[in-house]
Amino acid sequence: MTLTGTVLPYGLRDLRITPYTDASALTLASSGIDMANAQMFTFSDTEDFTDLRGDDHLVTSHGNGPQVDWELGAGGIVFEAYQAIAGGTVTTTGVTPNQIKTYSKNVSDIRPSFKIEGQSISDAGGDMHTVVYRCKATGEVTGSQEDGKFWITGAKGTGYANLASPVGRLYDFVQNESVVAIP
Repeated sequence: MTLTGTVLPYGLRDLRITPYTDASALTLASSGIDMANAQMFTFSDTEDFTDLRGDDHLVTSHGNGPQVDWELGAGGIVFEAYQAIAGGTVTTTGVTPNQIKTYSKNVSDIRPSFKIEGQSISDAGGDMHTVVYRCKATGEVTGSQEDGKFWITGAKGTGYANLASPVGRLYDFVQNESVVAIP
């Protein structure tokens, strides 16, 4: 199969977030965190504009820099993913079969930056990856416990220009002729 001009990705096969190991969002961790049972990854290329008005008409508009608004959802709860999205700490105590894993969030914990990568499989046999760099949860980070329902983890936020290589990159769409797993 050769790569075609039209990409027809289907579904969401995998979703991973990779935290940055430093507060300035220059160094990514060596491996991503799998968002178990990924259900949704949406993204919207946006930009705020400032208008210059004068003499009773619009003279021009100036963009204030592009960004990506994103939202993700996955079934279940992965404490390490919550930590990468919302900050906080994950601790494990005890020994099997009595281990206890706890996610804790303090008022002083700031939301860190991370990268999101989603994978869809193509009907033609390959796949497509969507990568949003330097994400920050600027909206809700959600979870709920309801009668007769699974726990669904969700988060909303903004993606800003990458500060590391590739510098200035906001997002990528990557079409692979053969299926390539998210690293």
